[in-house]
Amino acid sequence: MLFLLYIALAVFVVAYFLAKRGLFKGDVFVASSVLGCAALMVIFIAYPVGKSLIGAFHPEDGVWSLAASASSFWERGASERIWGLGCLNVSAPSRCGVAWNTLYLGLLTAGGTVIMGTALALLAERHVRKDSMMQKPMQMLSMLPIITPPFVVGLGLILLFGRAGVVNQGLEYIFGIEPSRWFYGVLGVWIAQMFAFTPIAYMMMRGVVQGVSPSLEEAAQSLRANRAQTFYSVTLPLLKPGLANAFLVGFIESMADFGNPIIVGGQFNVLSTEIFFAIVGAQYDQGRAATLALILTGFALAVFALQRAFLAKQNFTTLTGKGDAGLPVNLPAGVRRTVLGLAAPWLIFTIVIYLFAFAGGFVKTWGRDYTLTLAHFKTAFDFEYGTFGGATSSSIVWAGTAWNSLFTTVKLAAIASPITAILGLLIAWLLARTTFKGQSLFEFAALLAFAIPGTVLGVSYILAFNAPPIELTGTATIIVLCFMFRNLPVGVRAGTAAFKQMDKSLDEASLMLRGNTLQTLRYVVLPLLKPALIAALIYSFVRAMTTVSAVIFLVTAENELATTYIIGRAGNGDYGVALAYCTVLMLCMGVAIALIQLLVGERKLGRRSAAPAPVLTNTAGMT
Repeated sequence: MLFLLYIALAVFVVAYFLAKRGLFKGDVFVASSVLGCAALMVIFIAYPVGKSLIGAFHPEDGVWSLAASASSFWERGASERIWGLGCLNVSAPSRCGVAWNTLYLGLLTAGGTVIMGTALALLAERHVRKDSMMQKPMQMLSMLPIITPPFVVGLGLILLFGRAGVVNQGLEYIFGIEPSRWFYGVLGVWIAQMFAFTPIAYMMMRGVVQGVSPSLEEAAQSLRANRAQTFYSVTLPLLKPGLANAFLVGFIESMADFGNPIIVGGQFNVLSTEIFFAIVGAQYDQGRAATLALILTGFALAVFALQRAFLAKQNFTTLTGKGDAGLPVNLPAGVRRTVLGLAAPWLIFTIVIYLFAFAGGFVKTWGRDYTLTLAHFKTAFDFEYGTFGGATSSSIVWAGTAWNSLFTTVKLAAIASPITAILGLLIAWLLARTTFKGQSLFEFAALLAFAIPGTVLGVSYILAFNAPPIELTGTATIIVLCFMFRNLPVGVRAGTAAFKQMDKSLDEASLMLRGNTLQTLRYVVLPLLKPALIAALIYSFVRAMTTVSAVIFLVTAENELATTYIIGRAGNGDYGVALAYCTVLMLCMGVAIALIQLLVGERKLGRRSAAPAPVLTNTAGMT
């Protein structure tokens, strides 16, 4: 850790020198932030990932040369299993390569999550009244999938649509259709990913919908535009930053997802599962895993470039220093029906999935003995209170087998999430409000951890930090760092979408009143970023609580996490305890989300709410 302290001191000294030389407009805080964030991303993202990916060019015989490296990469990366197009052969169809499978699934998932997330955001902000009894339940149901370990979603879907699931059994009983494995494959993975990643798009889009200025919509209506014209010509174009960022995050999440394809993918293989089996399979092949990860990174870079081109030279500012007393325009009838038609079935589907998933923790043996019991919860979370071992005072003994992993997980997630959120929003501010050389590379480095599958990131950390000068393997610190930089891009993208809507004059007004940069960030910018801050805090915390692939190689007996405990129980066939633990884990995350929203609060934009309908009274006989 002394090495990292020396790096921090060196960064501050260099930043101070550059600021005094006139760079970064002479602002020491901006210079320190840019250099500090860059140093963190180089040390904890670029260096470990680069060390891992360079294995794609490592010759099998270990003799380095340009020709041998190129040949090794070509042999590993140009195989039929990766790029084959046999599925397009009508006469003799076969499987497509895993690269095409991944790209196809990523586009499907990204498009679907953006549509569904936008529908939920419009429903929450433009249809359901703030004081409606449906507001809180709808928000809870929309957020519920994000606090769920990925294998719970897969298990719930299997209980519904698997060969022995309720749907197949019902079809056999009613229509005599023999149960099959129709759900396993691209359809099952796509539904599972839609279920898992739509809440991310919803959180990002809700903040963007809130930021659309009602005055602009009222101005369109004063020019005789109807609701539909106003929505399609004013409201929807102003949602472009959120739509583009939600699409990018959804695409990268789909590519890097490991849990859903491994559970319900069947014979449909994607790059993330291929990388996993290349690392933990019978034949350890780091070179093949690195090659596949490099292809995955290339896909992410291509979508990132397209997203930047889509938003280039367009202005989406809607939050300025001026007052805004306008009222949000109600959704057009056609849009309202479409939103309700999409959101209502999805919310109902959410309830059904969780009812099935929760039920497994309260029955003795799923599929054989459905007797209600709390034995699984007692095994995992039993505790005793009394005097033990000759002690003179009473104490609590955490007798359940899951307490240690739960305490460790909550502690490490609580440490990582605020740092992740603050660092992500700081990077977003630097990208939106400052200009410096290498800014595009800086932005891509912030997204690189998302483009790399969690399995590869975990192995990269093992390879990079297993020896001096930074020796972290086996400690809790390496898990916290993995949490931080794995989840960093969500804070960056949420902050970027928010800054696209904020006029720079707000920052400039604060600076003209002699506020320094740090004061401007604290008192002007941060209060307007509350939706993005909530999204970053919630996402980073719950993903730290539920992540699997990124930390599967980093945990130890001393630092066991909740997800590794659950996987171990499920691997031994003890699904009751595993599902009971998932239930407790989700309750803990629900409480944490409520606390985060309570502590951060709502963003106040100074806008009017719709006036209540007037009460009609009988005025007969009044003078």
